[in-house]
Amino acid sequence: MSANRVRVVVTGLGATTPVGGDVTSTWTALLAGQSGVKALTTDWIDTVPVKFAGTAAVDPAEVLPRPEARRLDRSEQFAMVASREAWQDAGSPEVPPERLGVVVSSGIGGINTTLSAYDTYRERGWNRLSPFTVPMLMPNGPAAWIGLDLGAQAGVHATVSACASGAEAIGHAMDMIRVGRADVVVAGGTEAAIHGLNIAAFAAARAMSTRNDDPAGASRPWDRGRDGFVLGEGAGIVVLESEEHARARGAHIYAYCSGVGYSADAHHITQPEPDGRGIIMAMTQALTDAGVTGHDIKHVNAHATSTPAGDVGEVQAVAKAIGTHPLVTSTKSMTGHLLGGAGGIESVFTIKALQERVVPATINIDDLDDGIEVDIVHGKNRTLPDGDVAAVNNSFGFGGHNVTVVFKGA
Repeated sequence: MSANRVRVVVTGLGATTPVGGDVTSTWTALLAGQSGVKALTTDWIDTVPVKFAGTAAVDPAEVLPRPEARRLDRSEQFAMVASREAWQDAGSPEVPPERLGVVVSSGIGGINTTLSAYDTYRERGWNRLSPFTVPMLMPNGPAAWIGLDLGAQAGVHATVSACASGAEAIGHAMDMIRVGRADVVVAGGTEAAIHGLNIAAFAAARAMSTRNDDPAGASRPWDRGRDGFVLGEGAGIVVLESEEHARARGAHIYAYCSGVGYSADAHHITQPEPDGRGIIMAMTQALTDAGVTGHDIKHVNAHATSTPAGDVGEVQAVAKAIGTHPLVTSTKSMTGHLLGGAGGIESVFTIKALQERVVPATINIDDLDDGIEVDIVHGKNRTLPDGDVAAVNNSFGFGGHNVTVVFKGA
């Protein structure tokens, strides 16, 4: 890492998740080991084999003004709620529009709008469609609405890389600041994909847990009895700034956003590369970019989705790229998997862990699987050491996308 390179800091956090409607309530729930996964009661539930999900703790339509909520897809509603919290948390910085950017991503976009609009078109005709249908269904919609809300003109982007989308957005935002395109960038991920078609499709791929008799215990990363991921919804947003800009305005700094690594497995459209080479590459690049070594990393918020193939392979890669010493957790055990929103909320969680020096325990681990050499945090929360510490957030997506982001304590 160049000594003269622009340093990027985190000055605002926002989240709405299955365990809380904002950052404070979400973090409190994580530390208490609360699950946000519940049985579904929708009218299509009898048509699918999976009957539970991590639904949002607070309906975003109840938070936003009704006229605004009606023209936004649910994924856009989540993004707007979280971005406004993050912006306010950052002190609503005064920044020229041409120096303000947005990178907010979704893995799927406005899928609920797409499907419901098609039903309306088929059953009632084209002239009954909302004029906001296209802005509601397009994957860049969340970023675009946030850009309009804040008047951002430095660039509004949406990186789409399946479940790595939110983390890639944060990496892209960091790069925007580093190369001088912006002083402040709002970044993260959002998803609202709890729908019968999506659940049926993931179930057809044998990717989801079918533990219908125990929804709260269904997401169980690294447990020997895990049988697939649990779908969740929500958004996680961070405000990134150049350190110079943040200090000039006296902003509170949560952490440094210090490094990012990207790779692609080039192996299979859904299955991880068995030796973890792509994951190792992403982590190694991120550490180099951040100017740290594996010894400096004290915590890993793992991608660990509770799938039989992915969980152990990831921590074996962590052991090779970083070491066996970091405290490793999977907050997906409580929130479920937010797909494109995962990298956003889990970056917020990684930053909170650095700030408060505590790592939330992974819940639902009754029988830790074989082949795990790293220190999995379960049973009780664990304390991070004093002094300068760094942490990693991993996000991986269908298509073989791997993204690792490194944060340093402020």
